[in-house]
Amino acid sequence: MPVGIIINVTAVILGALIGSVVKDRLPDDLKTGLTMIFGIASMGMGISSIVLMENMPAVVFSLILGTAAGILMHLGNAITRGAGAMQKMMGVKDTALGDQLVTVIVLFCASGTGIYGSLVSGMNGDHTILIAKSVLDFFTAMIFACTLGKTVAAIAVPQAAIMLVLFFLAGVIVPLTTPAMINDFKACGGFIMLATGFRILQLKQFPTADMIPAMILVMPLSAFWVSVVLPLLS
Repeated sequence: MPVGIIINVTAVILGALIGSVVKDRLPDDLKTGLTMIFGIASMGMGISSIVLMENMPAVVFSLILGTAAGILMHLGNAITRGAGAMQKMMGVKDTALGDQLVTVIVLFCASGTGIYGSLVSGMNGDHTILIAKSVLDFFTAMIFACTLGKTVAAIAVPQAAIMLVLFFLAGVIVPLTTPAMINDFKACGGFIMLATGFRILQLKQFPTADMIPAMILVMPLSAFWVSVVLPLLS
């Protein structure tokens, strides 16, 4: 049973609903300060994952190819349109918030921690990674809902879909991986988390949505690097 996913999705929904209710009662300096903390926390989590990297060329190549593919497929634009649809569905008319909503979607749905946690949960029933992530997601959803309203709760739908697919495919995916592939996968997700932190802090608008395909490419490229390229270089 996907206990960790249920807890994570519930945390996002509850955090968003609570935030949308208390948004007028929280002082602006608290909202601003906590948003900055979430940004730096995302960057810190990203850095802690990046240091696990074992095959730097494979990870960097995955980021380049994956981002190029995302841009050429207009993935970021598609997610932006989806964010707009969420806003309309929830009755939010401020289109200026769309870019911020895309950042939150990537943070909740495409983090290395969430994807890896879903795989681990599906493979051996260890839900601790997703439960730990739920704590951060709860408060993140609550603060962002102060600006974006109940729209943040709708993010739980694609989040649940992605996590459940990974949960049920874990028995097929995980046995095909190696520790090095997993570490490179975490590192790739770490780069996306780091870029997301920059976006939350509004320091640099990295194309985080377009970077998502890199998460699909990194493990095959890591395996190719270890099994084919390194032997040729040695």
